[in-house]
Amino acid sequence: MIREYKTIEEVAGPLMLIKQVEGVKYDELGEIELPSAEVRRCRVLEVDGSNVLVQLFDSAAGINLAESKVRFSGHGVELAVSSDMLGRVFNGMGEPIDGGPRIIPEKTLNINGVPMNPAARAYPSEFIQTGVSTIDGLNTLVRGQKLPIFSASGLPHANLAAQIARQAKVRGKDDKFAVVFAAVGITFEEADFFTNDFKKTGAIDRTVLFINLASDSAIERITTPRMALTAAEHLAFDHGMHVLVIITDITNYAEALREVSAARKEVPGRRGYPGYLYTDLATMYERAGRKLTSEGSITMIPILTMPEDDKTHPIPDLTGYITEGQIILSRELYRKGYMPPVDVLPSLSRLKDKGIGEGKTREDHAPTMNQLFAAYARGKEAKELMVVLGEAALSPVDRLYAKFSDEFEKQYINQGFTEDRSIEETLDLGWKLLSILPKSELKRIKPQLIEKYHPDNKGMINTIPINKA
Repeated sequence: MIREYKTIEEVAGPLMLIKQVEGVKYDELGEIELPSAEVRRCRVLEVDGSNVLVQLFDSAAGINLAESKVRFSGHGVELAVSSDMLGRVFNGMGEPIDGGPRIIPEKTLNINGVPMNPAARAYPSEFIQTGVSTIDGLNTLVRGQKLPIFSASGLPHANLAAQIARQAKVRGKDDKFAVVFAAVGITFEEADFFTNDFKKTGAIDRTVLFINLASDSAIERITTPRMALTAAEHLAFDHGMHVLVIITDITNYAEALREVSAARKEVPGRRGYPGYLYTDLATMYERAGRKLTSEGSITMIPILTMPEDDKTHPIPDLTGYITEGQIILSRELYRKGYMPPVDVLPSLSRLKDKGIGEGKTREDHAPTMNQLFAAYARGKEAKELMVVLGEAALSPVDRLYAKFSDEFEKQYINQGFTEDRSIEETLDLGWKLLSILPKSELKRIKPQLIEKYHPDNKGMINTIPINKA
């Protein structure tokens, strides 16, 4: 029997205090019925004896404290899940907003999920091709990995997110691949961009899209990523699918968490964020992975904008501790017009060695990756010296490294947001760029691989104008 209470004591911002309540649990879902019969939703944040503090999903405006009734559902926030969710667009609370019918659920799941037993985890080891050279070639994404993208205000992370969602695939597998895309705290313009892009390219057919707008409530912003992960868990572990979860923007999520924490008058931590920010982010990120008992998997790419381009800010800092690497976008490359502007030197995928090599990508992947990193780093140093000392002060080899650095940015990094490169195309492009340098400089690659893959030996035409004088 559902009880109704008319004992609302006070409302402060998104919070409401209700007295003389029985049998209510933390995180339970509730409804507030106004005298006009309008219903607004809430969630239990705190239980103190017979007093309950709830957080409103909607605005508190217009609530008559004396006349409104509150009832509790007996369960937490849940999502009705089904394989029919593919191709659909939902709001942050899991309700369809694409004009289609409501989902007929196969089951209803609590959005907080069930922690994955560490002993039941399978180690990530299979290559996922995103079609983006800077990721596939140098910072490889592996199935079951958590690989965040660190962006900054004004950089085109939305375009990169849409590109990865369109192009990502597990090579050599007949298994189903799906994308769950959660847009958190975005504008109407961004929402239109994502939905139109997915529909125009046909990627919507394998995508579940959750959209939370900046105008929606803070509690919905906190709920959206968990809705997406719940849908992903159903597709991965109940239907055996390989699921890529993309969440943008984690910064908006953390800001909502800070807003709620401030309303509860909690003691703030770094930069005003709650002290449990690390734990809260970990409860989301750690839902990614592979299970020994399931063919399916969840791979996660959380995207966050670093406030003031600061990598030491609590959000990117804590995210870096929990996840396996990071892809960093560069404002300098963006100003040059190179898209996507991935800064490969500070970027890192800690699991890249597990997903590359013979039988996964190609035997020359690891050595060419290391050689490209080293050559680009030396080329950048040569260019910095050139600025200070002038080109004439550089040795002929250093001038070639500077030339390599420029061509690497123009051809390898700069591929645009529509080009989908296979890993073979990416590796061949890397070899073409390395041919700028003398073979004696390719010290990180075995001679037999140079003999097999170097453009001069394969008869490939080198289209890069090279001045070796």
